[in-house]
Amino acid sequence: MKEIELLAPAGSPEALDAAINEGADAVYLGLKNFNARLRTSNFAYSQFEGAVKNLHRMGKKIYVTVNTVFEQREADRMYQFLKYLAVIGPDGIIVQDFGVSRMVRQHFPTLKLHASTQMNVSSSRGANVLSRQGFSRVVLSRELTLEEIRTIRERTTMELEIFVHGALCVSESGLCLFSSYLGGKSANRGMCTQACRRLYRVNDESGYYFSPADLQLIDQVPALADMGIASLKIEGRMKSAEYVGTVVSAYRHILDNLDGNREQALAEAKAILKHDFARPKTSFYMEAEGPAAWLDPNQAGGTGIPLGKILKVRGAESERRGMLSKTSITIETGDSIRLHKRDDSDRQSHKISSVETTDEGVWISIPDNFDVGDSVYIIQTRAMTKRYPAVLPKDLGPYRKMPGHETAPALQLPKPQKQDRDLFPEGIYAAVSRIEDLYVLQSVKPVRAMLSYTRAAARAILDRREALPFSKNELIFVLDPYYPESIDSILSEEIPQLLALGYRQFVVNNLAHLSLFRGTEARLIAGPYLYTFNSWSFAQIHEQGLLYKVSPLENNRQNLERTVSEEWRPFTFVTLFAYPALFRIRADLSSMYQFQYFSDGKDEKFRLLSSSEGSLVVPEQPFSIIDKETFLKEAGFSRFILDFSGPPLKKVDYKDVMAALKGGKSLPNTTRFNWKDGFYTNP
Repeated sequence: MKEIELLAPAGSPEALDAAINEGADAVYLGLKNFNARLRTSNFAYSQFEGAVKNLHRMGKKIYVTVNTVFEQREADRMYQFLKYLAVIGPDGIIVQDFGVSRMVRQHFPTLKLHASTQMNVSSSRGANVLSRQGFSRVVLSRELTLEEIRTIRERTTMELEIFVHGALCVSESGLCLFSSYLGGKSANRGMCTQACRRLYRVNDESGYYFSPADLQLIDQVPALADMGIASLKIEGRMKSAEYVGTVVSAYRHILDNLDGNREQALAEAKAILKHDFARPKTSFYMEAEGPAAWLDPNQAGGTGIPLGKILKVRGAESERRGMLSKTSITIETGDSIRLHKRDDSDRQSHKISSVETTDEGVWISIPDNFDVGDSVYIIQTRAMTKRYPAVLPKDLGPYRKMPGHETAPALQLPKPQKQDRDLFPEGIYAAVSRIEDLYVLQSVKPVRAMLSYTRAAARAILDRREALPFSKNELIFVLDPYYPESIDSILSEEIPQLLALGYRQFVVNNLAHLSLFRGTEARLIAGPYLYTFNSWSFAQIHEQGLLYKVSPLENNRQNLERTVSEEWRPFTFVTLFAYPALFRIRADLSSMYQFQYFSDGKDEKFRLLSSSEGSLVVPEQPFSIIDKETFLKEAGFSRFILDFSGPPLKKVDYKDVMAALKGGKSLPNTTRFNWKDGFYTNP
């Protein structure tokens, strides 16, 4: 059996020490920018350089996370950063943005490319596309079943990395827009505010409806090892060193005993994991158990073992104390706890400085702003704390390399060809999710209709051969951005059938879609989920033969204009109206939740749409910049999308939007999303 890599998170020097000393073969870490965990401490340049040298001396590997998208204004900084990494020499970089991969291939080919789970690769077809683009490893999305992973392993030579332990996202990997919608703190920029962990309200009841349990695949390690997975990855760059050490030691134990008594080793590893003080555990989609196995609306979104609610308080500031009921868990000075406000408005970690046991209960120190009714969880005990030999050199003085101040080389796209300008006409395109909604569009006909290619649409078109209210030349199919291995055999049969029937226009939203159309006469548009936030990613997508592109929904006006040169603006679609899919969830949640409408602590309202094909969460308040159409035309853009996909389309709503568009008026009760203010940046 080929040796399998145990890959651990290093969110701090202390976590690095714990990971290596407990037996990790490799670590992954981020520096101060361009990584998906900007809220953790991360590493200074001198620390990183010292870590690379010492880890390589120890025979260990180190990977750097460069797994966020970058904007055009940041191209020089990204170039400088990649040049610095090429000099230092980590064993690979984990990337999301196609612009990063293009920059690496052209200028820093010594850097090995690993595709982040944020790239949303869930199929062998997607992995093979990346292999042809110079990637050596892909981190598969977390939403796959064991059988899907097995099939992917059989159909690609790419190294596969699998998350086996840690926190989960309820949304499909790389497709969550919720945090970004709430204030520009995008998960694609490392600023996720964990909207899935929040308390939501349905009528008079509240619950953590979208907060999943933590992943634990210790039972599946033997199967993953047997099928030839290259690396088992532990999530947790924001977790403590004690947590990292505990989890690494458990997975190290099972890996070291795969050739021995597996059953006994598994039991011993599970016993170690009882002390990770995290959320309840799940195998997620791995065993296809359904959402009830990983969603519990009564389970608070934070980590730790519940100690109960604060019953009484006394004192203030540093003398603030809260009383808890006595439990079987002994609380000691030096233990770490996590406190949650009862209205979910605040969460804080706190190291206990005082413990007093009385007949009434246990009084402990708490932060000054917590009160009666707030919940307390223990996340680490003093007894767990271990001191490990340091990995970093004691003297970091010799490690002085830093990114320079170079300017990124200019990119030159080929000139647009005259014959390509008319593949898609100028004007308004309207997108819907259901065939019946196409009839609504006939009341004010757009130049083209876009229809989500769902199983229902496939049955109507391919099985029943239903006549549609738009001609084949007027209809564009929008392919779903999530492309699991199980859908590959279906789409690889259906796409040729659609082409044979004369349907030739498609929006592709996943890497895997590209090879479905190789050698065909299909007319393709790169969808918003291919994330062309900079000219480098724009050029990389262009190189795949995708001349037309839809600007990402998270984009802003300034970045759009900086990214797209004037000659290519007629080839770029801009969405003027949409109900953005904030969560895209693979599971059908209708078996658990009968509600559709819910709200958050600020009384913002959202809608849950579930079907056998999965679930979406959309805002009740849509995104709209329809009053900016004239400005965009003056800037050179000429193709626009009104995206009504998601909820069923009502004729009155459609006519209202079209009337406002015609009159150049802004729509009431809408949001600009990031159009005006852009992504959130730290002050």
